[in-house]
Amino acid sequence: MSIRPWRDITRRTSRQIMVGTVPVGGGAPVTVQTMTNTPTSDAKATIDQIRRCEEAGADIIRVSCPDVESTAAFRQITRAAKVPIVADIHFHYKRALEAADAGAACLRINPGNIGSSDRVAEVVRAAKANGCAIRIGVNAGSLEKDLLEKYGEPCPEALVESALDHIKLLQDHDFHEYKVAVKASDVFLAVSAYMGLAEAVDCPLHLGITEAGGLIGGTVKSAIGIGNLLWAGIGDTIRVSLSAEPEEEVRVGYEILKSLGIRTRGVRVVSCPSCARQGFDVIRTVEKLEDRLRHISTPMSLSVLGCVVNGPGEARETDIGITGGGNGKHMVYLSGVTDHHVQDADMIEHIVKLVEAKAAEIEAANATAQQAAE
Repeated sequence: MSIRPWRDITRRTSRQIMVGTVPVGGGAPVTVQTMTNTPTSDAKATIDQIRRCEEAGADIIRVSCPDVESTAAFRQITRAAKVPIVADIHFHYKRALEAADAGAACLRINPGNIGSSDRVAEVVRAAKANGCAIRIGVNAGSLEKDLLEKYGEPCPEALVESALDHIKLLQDHDFHEYKVAVKASDVFLAVSAYMGLAEAVDCPLHLGITEAGGLIGGTVKSAIGIGNLLWAGIGDTIRVSLSAEPEEEVRVGYEILKSLGIRTRGVRVVSCPSCARQGFDVIRTVEKLEDRLRHISTPMSLSVLGCVVNGPGEARETDIGITGGGNGKHMVYLSGVTDHHVQDADMIEHIVKLVEAKAAEIEAANATAQQAAE
């Protein structure tokens, strides 16, 4: 029995596939993806953006390959990347063949969109020969005409049927290393489609609310849609689609996972919205700390509370805490216990140093434990 059964999430059982060196499904950690928005033909710009996404914690990165110039640069890109790279292919099956040969860990395609069964067979052969997985990407905005005529509009049943049709095309060629997405910009439509698909198939599912919007609006929509599905145990890999820099997608993705206790990375900040009781400027302090602590990947918690109403209680549950006091003198908690005070002017630098030291301590303990286990 779990100590806190009200926090338990029972994940849907799915097959596991490999995207390069990263396992997806089958009980593997839920992975976070993003997609570059630089011209893929500009290898340097694309690699630079990939590096920023890797630093933010991306597990898998997708790159669009719309033309020959893109796939020509793709080999250089995959060799420079530290994480698996997915080639995004739409209608041109030859781009899939080129990308597979150039080091793609996965091909994002809709098999029904690339032409005849012979062309699908060619893509499957290239994927098998190069150890590529395939991601079937169904989107409410680009459903097949026959399904739109059958259902009258994009609906959950139409998205699921499209996915099953594409799956059959791969299975007919004895290909089973695939994952599937049924995305929509409508949260209700996407969630319902994913729930229907989760009951119909055993393959890993790639979650996303497509065309979600800007940083704030898109984050809210994605958190509601992806969060609901993850809470229900559905989903093996996620991509938060934002009209923002891709590294922001990665950060939001991790925040969704952290809020559900599914996966942790970096500093989890617990902070109050602030009010007239605050002993320091909570909002600006949190902004500065989040920016200064982005380089910390070690999972840990930090509470930043403006006054003693909830400050001590929250600090008891976090690794490091600070609670606002009077006359610019604030209480610092270590492992839930009051340890010392810090003056307002020194607070930011002091907390950053404490977090960095705690992260180093945790990493050293983890390394020791791993050595002992070996």
